[in-house]
Amino acid sequence: MKRLFLHYLQSHSRLAQFLRFATVGAKVSLIDAGLLYLLTHTPYFTWYTARIISLGTAIMVGYLLNRYFTFGGSQRGCFYRQMAGHMGVHITGGLINYGVFTAVVYIAHETVENKLFENIIPLVGLIIGGIVGLMFNFFWSNKLVFRHKRKAVDTPS
Repeated sequence: MKRLFLHYLQSHSRLAQFLRFATVGAKVSLIDAGLLYLLTHTPYFTWYTARIISLGTAIMVGYLLNRYFTFGGSQRGCFYRQMAGHMGVHITGGLINYGVFTAVVYIAHETVENKLFENIIPLVGLIIGGIVGLMFNFFWSNKLVFRHKRKAVDTPS
């Protein structure tokens, strides 16, 4: 089991990277959800404004964790260049995530009449938006932000 875990941490395979990316995503989602609910218990934030702050915070924490944990073995390039690329990808993914979240919350509040589900609806929107955002962000983070050069294979002449 220990060897499997170490392989998971050190492997450069796409599957291992995706699993590490999803692990980071799960941790960042806890930060996102916790901050979302915390902020909405103040008189200054609605679900929508709180989500903008919670999502922005989650994106920054996610960058640091992805840089050093998910793609750490294949790092090249400047910290700030990667951060800018990460922010571009994840802001776009975040807008998609936020759009899905908003649609779920709006549709559910318009169609669900049971007040028991009123506080669960934003969490459902957060989860569905998070899954859509995870897929978008992993694909483009891997392609644009944390890519690494493939070693050229020497062929005998």
